[in-house]
Amino acid sequence: MFFSFLKLKGAFMRIRIFLLFSFIVFSAFSKTLFLFDVDGTLTLPRQKVELSMLDKLQELKDAGYSLALVGGSDLTKIKEQMGEDVGNRFDYVFAENGLVAFKNSALINRASIKDYLTNQQLNEFISFCLHYIADLDIPTKRGTFIEFRNGMINVSPVGRNCTQEERIAFNQLDKEKHIREYMIEILQKRFAHLNLRFSIGGQISIDVFPQGWDKTYCLRFLNDFDTILFFGDKTASGGNDYEIFTSSRTSGQTVCGPEDLMKKLDELLKQAE
Repeated sequence: MFFSFLKLKGAFMRIRIFLLFSFIVFSAFSKTLFLFDVDGTLTLPRQKVELSMLDKLQELKDAGYSLALVGGSDLTKIKEQMGEDVGNRFDYVFAENGLVAFKNSALINRASIKDYLTNQQLNEFISFCLHYIADLDIPTKRGTFIEFRNGMINVSPVGRNCTQEERIAFNQLDKEKHIREYMIEILQKRFAHLNLRFSIGGQISIDVFPQGWDKTYCLRFLNDFDTILFFGDKTASGGNDYEIFTSSRTSGQTVCGPEDLMKKLDELLKQAE
């Protein structure tokens, strides 16, 4: 029974990849965009992009495809990972899920969560999160538990000032004890009246934003494209790539890191030759 399930699952994956390959081939003469998540996709979490990945992205551009990236982080953090010239390498750069959007390095959109929630609501939410984190029994707590961005609030139980080693340790603990999942359940009940969305972001945090301000927000700027191929790692329900991965506007592919992404891009390029 188990082996039959594995065979069925493998067959399904082969069909999915074949359909995606066919999509690329038949879209060769249409407007096709490759859209990438950042953390866990183009780079390891909060790490700098490898030169080999930049070379592979250039191959896509040389083949005539347009490129875009979408991340929950602000532009400063995206540049830390992707380089100061990220606007030259990508046709579109969507920071904070596209609430801060750039086309050919020019700003085309900026929206703020302060336009959605009142100052009183923001203070109430942030204070609750800080009290909740203060009562959490976890081995390590550092600084920057709340990061207020234009398009979202990022909440980190361990604190964004943690070291890389502490980040990895918390992520492992979170996998075992579901710290972030339980926190999301509490926040969803406590703040249901605010109509907010909560998703697990990266290794250590929770992204909080108004309904519709997930990564699908960036798609409103991509109406000129017939085909949008999205690649991300947090594509399961509750992950911050889930909504855009399942959108009817995209053809989504799950990757488990930069190395896996490189393999998939190589296969797609060969199929499109």
